[in-house]
Amino acid sequence: MKRMLWLWGILSVLVFCSEVQAAQSELTVYTYSSFTSKWGPGPKLTKMFEKDCHCTLKWVGSDDGVALLNRLRLEGQHSRADVVVGLDTNLMPEAKRLKLVQPHLLNTQMLHVPGPWHNRDFIPYDRGQFAFVYNENKLKNPPTSMHQLVEQFPGTIIYEDPRTSTPGLGLLLWVKAVYGDQAPSAWKKLKEKTVTVTKSWDDAYGMFLKGEADMVLSYTTDSAYHEIEEHNNHFKAAAFKEGNYQQIEVAAIGAYARHVKLARQFLAFLITPKAQRVIALNNWMLPVRNDVPLPKPFAQIVHPHPLMIAPAEVAAHRQAWVRQWRDAVSQ
Repeated sequence: MKRMLWLWGILSVLVFCSEVQAAQSELTVYTYSSFTSKWGPGPKLTKMFEKDCHCTLKWVGSDDGVALLNRLRLEGQHSRADVVVGLDTNLMPEAKRLKLVQPHLLNTQMLHVPGPWHNRDFIPYDRGQFAFVYNENKLKNPPTSMHQLVEQFPGTIIYEDPRTSTPGLGLLLWVKAVYGDQAPSAWKKLKEKTVTVTKSWDDAYGMFLKGEADMVLSYTTDSAYHEIEEHNNHFKAAAFKEGNYQQIEVAAIGAYARHVKLARQFLAFLITPKAQRVIALNNWMLPVRNDVPLPKPFAQIVHPHPLMIAPAEVAAHRQAWVRQWRDAVSQ
């Protein structure tokens, strides 16, 4: 009887240890929903990383990048995020101020965005420029500047909410960079041609493809997507004379990560050439390395002058600028 109890005790300990080991091998990654969709980079990255790490990736999706930051803030120390993928440089100071991330300790000398990267808490994993995208078969005379879009364009647009979406926040900063103190007046004029403001990029682009507006706020790289995936070269990105706002998307280790070593391994994986190619061809952004071969349509993407407000200035004024936008479009 004592021998049976002893064997049962040993078996229980082994089962418990195997369960602990399984739990330790599951890496939880918070990101935005399009990243983990069946056509996004998430599924392919999962197969590649799980093969090397002998672990399990668990993706947790939010509508968009700003919504992701809001979720992390609300969860606080109860967050289950080992890794956060999908913030951008505009949100880095707030995430740092709220102590939502921790240092990655990785070498970033090989990264170019397009200059070198030196941030100790965040790793860039892709970059791009926002643009209003249109179908040239349907729109023959797209605007060639932000001023023309706001003041003269007779068509319709769809864009994303700056309170939930990084493209929406990008447009908020784009208008601020061009119009300065006159931004509220510009928003009132844009309101007259806006079909709707969506929570996420997914929603906005889906409505645009259904023909619900002439232009949609998206990225200059969309032309490469349509040509490579659909053999359709009719979708174009408008390059504005004042410049197009730049975005650099970043990843980080969560402040309350349970598996820091594995999280660091995942960040290092994200910036390898093979992962960078998957991200470029499935998230449809530009890589943050110069040694990633891409199909010819990427070489044909327009590259307007990059506009960018310093992240520290964005952090200091973002809430006030969002209120300006909200007040202008609600009148």
